[in-house]
Amino acid sequence: MKKLIIRTETSDDYAIVENLTREAFWNVYRPGCVEHYVLHCLRSLPEFIPQLSLVAEAEGLILGHIMYSRASITCDDGSCLPIVIFGPLSVAPEHQRRGIGSALVRHSLALAKSLGCGAVAITGSSAYYGRFGFIPSQSKGIFYDGLPRSEPTPFFMVKELTVGYLAGVTGTYADPPGYFVRDEDVDAFDARFPLKEKLKLPGQLA
Repeated sequence: MKKLIIRTETSDDYAIVENLTREAFWNVYRPGCVEHYVLHCLRSLPEFIPQLSLVAEAEGLILGHIMYSRASITCDDGSCLPIVIFGPLSVAPEHQRRGIGSALVRHSLALAKSLGCGAVAITGSSAYYGRFGFIPSQSKGIFYDGLPRSEPTPFFMVKELTVGYLAGVTGTYADPPGYFVRDEDVDAFDARFPLKEKLKLPGQLA
């Protein structure tokens, strides 16, 4: 693979990135996928951070994408602490396991830090995101909304970008509304794309 370039996403990239995301997630977590519609919706919301919507490109082809949104921790003392989250993180299926996703994560975390973001939260694989310095959120007193605080949530992790940003914090995190979409809206949006078969496969979450 030629030299990988990571740059800010432009409006000219939107359709390409949506199709790439659809290909990356199709039949992975559920029959079909919702991630391409989620990112389509997030771009129009105030939580979306354009400077942290990045594509990975080689030889003029977009091979991967990551996007960030504003979020917050609702602290037990009634205050709200601003953080950021990222996702979807997408890499074209034929280019996965070549370090593109890792490059996007590392580059975007450094950029988020330079923009003054204090901490990042992510839901995903602890084996994968642990390599970037993410740790279980409960170790920092941050709990996932809707689940008992005593229940382990290894899928929900945080990373401080500013040392001490989460010190003394106890509170709850909930995904921003933009991450929740209706199946009928996903199906209507998906009709814009080439037909793909939805399959129920072992290991899917839904």
